[in-house]
Formats: sequence, C-alpha cells, structure tokens
Amino acid sequence: MDSIFDDYLTLEVNNLHVDVLTGIYSEETHLPQPLRISIRAKLRIADHYDPDTPLSESKNYMDLKHAASTALPEGLHFTLIEGVADHIIETIFLQDDKVRHVEVKIVKLALSERGEEIGITLGRGRK
Repeated sequence: MDSIFDDYLTLEVNNLHVDVLTGIYSEETHLPQPLRISIRAKLRIADHYDPDTPLSESKNYMDLKHAASTALPEGLHFTLIEGVADHIIETIFLQDDKVRHVEVKIVKLALSERGEEIGITLGRGRK
C-alpha cells in the first residue's frame, strides 16, 4: 500500500488546449469542442537520479502531450469526455511500462461563462 512518504515521480503536462469531437447534444456533435487537458503520470522511479542519468530512467513528458493531442484519432466522435480521458490513459500505458498511474483532467471550455472549470478528472492505475 502506498503511503504519503513513499518515493514517487510524477510527470505533468498542464493546460493543453485541444479541439475534440465530443458531446451528446445535437449542437455539440458536429463541431470539435475546445477542451483543456492536464495529465499527471506517476512512474516507477530509479533508485537515484544523478546528473548523467539517461532519459530511459524517466519518461519524455512530450509523450504525455502526444497522447492528448496527435494520438487522439482525427474524426472520431467521443460521446463522453470520459472516453477521451480513457483513450489518453491507455495511450500512455502502452507507451511505457514504468507508468504506474495516470490522471487526466478535462475542462470543457465552451461551458465556461465566468472562468469556471467544468469537466472531469479520471485516474487509473496499471492493471
């Protein structure tokens, strides 16, 4: 069981703006919706990180950005943003077996009227 004192490494990519086909209402289903996506990936870590530790002991955070942008299938409609989050998580798990847990936060920007953040956060551990 993880405790708050366990060692950990979390890679983060925050506030990516991505247009994704998503929604359940007719006015939402024909045009991409602007989403703000943030990702936190918890990794199995090395015993120590020296100045010359290679990238293979961590993960390229640009892989997280790729999972939330260019890895999303163009033209595919996601009924729920939960489906978008799950696709991102599955992509990250496939990229690297050091990833132990991924959390994706998605804010639907079109719903914001006064700067609110309306959306979801989905987290999954590696099975």
